[in-house]
Amino acid sequence: MSYTFTVSPDFSPDYIAGWFVFNTWLQRILETGFHLELMDDFDSLHAAIAQDRIDLVYANPYDAAMLVREKGFSALAKPRGDADEALIAVAAESGVQAVEDLPEGARIATTDNPDVHLMGMILLEPAGLGQDNTVQVECDNYVLVAKRLLTGESDAGIFLARAFDELSRPVRERLKVLVRSDIQVIHHYLMAGPRIAELHAKLQDALVSMGETPRTARILEQLKLPGWDPVDPEEVEFMIDLMETLKFSPA
Repeated sequence: MSYTFTVSPDFSPDYIAGWFVFNTWLQRILETGFHLELMDDFDSLHAAIAQDRIDLVYANPYDAAMLVREKGFSALAKPRGDADEALIAVAAESGVQAVEDLPEGARIATTDNPDVHLMGMILLEPAGLGQDNTVQVECDNYVLVAKRLLTGESDAGIFLARAFDELSRPVRERLKVLVRSDIQVIHHYLMAGPRIAELHAKLQDALVSMGETPRTARILEQLKLPGWDPVDPEEVEFMIDLMETLKFSPA
């Protein structure tokens, strides 16, 4: 029997080849067939999850609550030392020097990445800005968020901090970061569904030891992951509770 593995659509396209290599390693370690199906957007991902088509997913924090509480998934591992953070940036030539300088009606470039958008809107709260008094400009990815800022089509942009740091140096030099979150407890997780419950422990052990051989270390390098750490269920519940709390922010 073959199972389906997918990845949250917020990853950089530069890592597509790395995820296919990871999937090949996964099948060899587990001696089980896995089909890697990459989704174009979050709507496609959520539809696949709702239809119970997904067995293993590298999920963002926003989706973790639904996967755990509605679909019976378990979080097996998280990227070592790599928390999810958001930031607000503007064009370097912008007169805006702080979030508080952004006016009502500001055009905010963002993506459909729900957890990053949520954190970004909270970062805008000191300016008294929220969904009701800003213009949301949705972009397909963070490169296009940057482009909106550089062309003057948006006043500020919400970025996954990691994605901003991975922009090319010439692009980053034309942007200015106003504020960056420092929550430290929000992570992506590799999450496994109930249909592969008998594989959970074996997969977790394999993930945690990936950096111990040159071959598997190269796979991590392709994904720009320093390694995997095991996840305590209580840690996941804490993060889920935090994300639920953030959802009820005035933003």
